[in-house]
Amino acid sequence: MDPISDMLTRIRNAGCALRPIVELPHSRIKESVAKILKTSGYVSEVSVAGAPAAKKITIHLKYQGKKSVIEGLKRISKPGLRRYVGATEIPRVRGGLGVAVISTSEGLMTDVQARKKNLGGELLCYIW
Repeated sequence: MDPISDMLTRIRNAGCALRPIVELPHSRIKESVAKILKTSGYVSEVSVAGAPAAKKITIHLKYQGKKSVIEGLKRISKPGLRRYVGATEIPRVRGGLGVAVISTSEGLMTDVQARKKNLGGELLCYIW
């Protein structure tokens, strides 16, 4: 299974069901994606808790009335077909209103940060 697409699907389903909290099994890449969601303003809080063998990531979702702040999540690079982009080829999500998450040699970052540092990498997902 693909842990990142599982994470995105859990967040999407919780948003549709108006759930305030999403819990996920911990991994460093999922924690990095969750922190990007927080810094971009899509979620209100991200916390990691539990024993080292059974850590959990807890994500508190944001809502505007009865609508989730996260309108959409899309996995781009999949295990069956990886998608890599150069620093000059990084796409803009929804004309700059969304965020592309990119795995670079310096860690996970948004499309804006990667363009600023002139880094390319694996295009993981779009969030808008």
